[in-house]
Amino acid sequence: MRIDIISVIPDFFASPLEKGLLGIARRKGLAEIHVHNLHDYGLGRYQQVDDAPFGGGAGMVIRPEPVFACIEKLQAERAYDEVIFMTPDGERFEQKRANRLSTVENLIVLCGHYKAMDERIRQTLVTLELSVGDVVLSGGEIPALMVMDAVVRLIPGVLGDGESALTDSFQGELLDCSWYTRPAEFRGMKVPDVLLSGHHEKIERWRQENARERTLRRRPELLRRESEEE
Repeated sequence: MRIDIISVIPDFFASPLEKGLLGIARRKGLAEIHVHNLHDYGLGRYQQVDDAPFGGGAGMVIRPEPVFACIEKLQAERAYDEVIFMTPDGERFEQKRANRLSTVENLIVLCGHYKAMDERIRQTLVTLELSVGDVVLSGGEIPALMVMDAVVRLIPGVLGDGESALTDSFQGELLDCSWYTRPAEFRGMKVPDVLLSGHHEKIERWRQENARERTLRRRPELLRRESEEE
């Protein structure tokens, strides 16, 4: 998979792309991630990428020319499956979307900044708008990292144990179950006996029941959604 990120603060990604699963995926050659500085396509001596909004109002708006120049250059080199714009009013990013994106070859992730992005960019270039929640951040860089992390970890070979990702929360409309490790007793708190039994069927049944109970207690709307889909 290849991911091209467009940002006005490209240095923001330096450390995250070297560490953790994103760094592992790059070193294994499973994910190729490039960060492009939008200012390289800016206008004039000062490489301007933003301007005041027509009609007045507070804040600045990213101009269309730099974004069009950058994305059209990339698209001239290869075909992209999606051009993603990170924005609070986009589609809520969820596990099913991450699953689908993990199967494609090439992605562009456009990070918003300042007050807004010129609407002509969104109408013409962007194919998918994603939000990580009903909250406004200073830019799209943190949401972009969240999306990349969620997607790249699903690429076969990135995780040491590929099956681990398949049992995560939200993969089956349920939260993940409770997990325990050694010691079997810690400060008077004991691991459930069934997990020490070695009886795989009973353990799996306990995990399913625990996941459903945990979901009912923490995120009951997920169970309602499951019932509606059935």
